[in-house]
Amino acid sequence: MPKYYDFKVAGYFLYFTSFCVIECMHVHASDRKLTESGSAKFFVKSNGDTVVQKSGILKEREIKRIQAFIKGNYREMYLKWSESSSKGFYGEKSQRSLSSKIC
Repeated sequence: MPKYYDFKVAGYFLYFTSFCVIECMHVHASDRKLTESGSAKFFVKSNGDTVVQKSGILKEREIKRIQAFIKGNYREMYLKWSESSSKGFYGEKSQRSLSSKIC
């Protein structure tokens, strides 16, 4: 599972899985196990704002800290994401996909 960074943010690793690159850019936040069980999932928009799909076991304060981190680093994170996926940001057409579907 590719991690966006080797360090934790608000006590959680930020990552994506090889199975989830068929969706728009998003970030899972999980503890050391890096499993989707109990993890939070944030879809990332082209301006760095996020939509929380699920909060998992994270508290509201942790979610806010992670959202702020993503907002400040989403461009760099997108470079990592785009190494594995042709899907773009949440709410926009895929950038490299032949499909015109909106993610």
